[in-house]
Amino acid sequence: MKNNRRDFLKKLGATAGTAALVPGVFAEEQPNVKYLNRLDDIPADQPIRLGLIGAGIMGTQDMNTALQHANVTMTAVCDLYDGRLESAKKKWGDHLFTTKDHKELLKRKDVDAVIIGTSDHWHKQISIDALSAGKHVYCEKPMVHSVGEGMDVINAWKKSGKVMVVGSQGLSSLGNEKAKELLAAGVIGDLVYAEGFWARHSPEGAWQYHVPEDGNPETVDWKRYISNTTDREWDPLRFFRWRNYLDYGTGMSGDLFVHLFSSLHFITNSKGPTKVSSMGGLRYWKDGREVPDVLLGMFDYPETPEHPGFNLSLRCNFVDGTSGTTYLRIVGTKGSMDVKWEEVVVKLNQNAESDDPFMKEQAKLRGEQGEQRAKILPPRETVYSAERSWKGAHYDHFGNWFKAIRTGGTVVEDPIFGFRAAAPALLCNDSYFQDKFMKWDPVNMKLI
Repeated sequence: MKNNRRDFLKKLGATAGTAALVPGVFAEEQPNVKYLNRLDDIPADQPIRLGLIGAGIMGTQDMNTALQHANVTMTAVCDLYDGRLESAKKKWGDHLFTTKDHKELLKRKDVDAVIIGTSDHWHKQISIDALSAGKHVYCEKPMVHSVGEGMDVINAWKKSGKVMVVGSQGLSSLGNEKAKELLAAGVIGDLVYAEGFWARHSPEGAWQYHVPEDGNPETVDWKRYISNTTDREWDPLRFFRWRNYLDYGTGMSGDLFVHLFSSLHFITNSKGPTKVSSMGGLRYWKDGREVPDVLLGMFDYPETPEHPGFNLSLRCNFVDGTSGTTYLRIVGTKGSMDVKWEEVVVKLNQNAESDDPFMKEQAKLRGEQGEQRAKILPPRETVYSAERSWKGAHYDHFGNWFKAIRTGGTVVEDPIFGFRAAAPALLCNDSYFQDKFMKWDPVNMKLI
């Protein structure tokens, strides 16, 4: 098994070592990854007309980023709150078609692709409806609200022939791409452990979203909002602060852990863990929310042809005053990498051998001559940083989607990849609320 894995890593390292750092194609059965030359070189001769479904905070950010690309326009918007529809016209123009029914938007011939920025419990159905209507799809993470929904989206995507990408935008970051290259080249040795951390303290980071004064049953289509979940009386907090409630959101793991899973799986070529456990609690935000504000997750990744067996630990809290601290650390037998979207910091162990041919030759000569002379040591810490001209992971993630639409290509974070990133995050919630280990088959994507 190890020989197969090392051969695979050598081939991947040879491919990635000389490549530019923007992801292009991920083949399901063939782990080699192609890299595009530059997103700026992508021809934009084919116009792409976008519809936005869910015009809240993230949906708005997504659309603003998408519109930075050449020959991309917006033609329609759907939201269940009148205030967002009115705001959309002020932001993007009176020409927009507006509706509270996503199916009306999907009928339009002037919509080629849609961005789905709704609450999590609508991701599955709207994605399937959009694909069935012949639209390309950008769906915010997590791709689904529960593990049982994943294959329905995958099957709809395969049947449609359209390009669907899941919106963990960090996946298209230069940091992740450089980390993938370095790991494949053996810079930190064989993978043994990984950990991730995410902290937020700002009000919005704790999901204390603004509740508008005019938010009421007359301005919000509450019945449509809850039509696929528990029937309840109007509650503005459940609509405007939906992440706090299990009927609509997926907690800290679905919101934040999924980013870390996406990065880790891309860097390591992993399909996911086989065992999931979590614990935490509601320690600080005593505001009626149903999900914990401190969450710890532990995950077991078995040995596969792509990587050795390793363990992952993830932490997240909404109390830490560092406001937005996040990182992914990957630890190997020779050192570690701290991976952020814009940089990678490699730290080598004190006993790690240098790969520098000159230093290897000097060590050989000293050994032959029996000398104990002091030697020049290799650098123990190396920082790789993105150029200042880089437009960011969010921009590149949309660029990769538009590239695939225009060329008939594929994207890395397709529904298969997206589900394999979402599943362990969702199982974290199941482990927490059911107080037990969760067993997962990441290859066949099903519970054991």
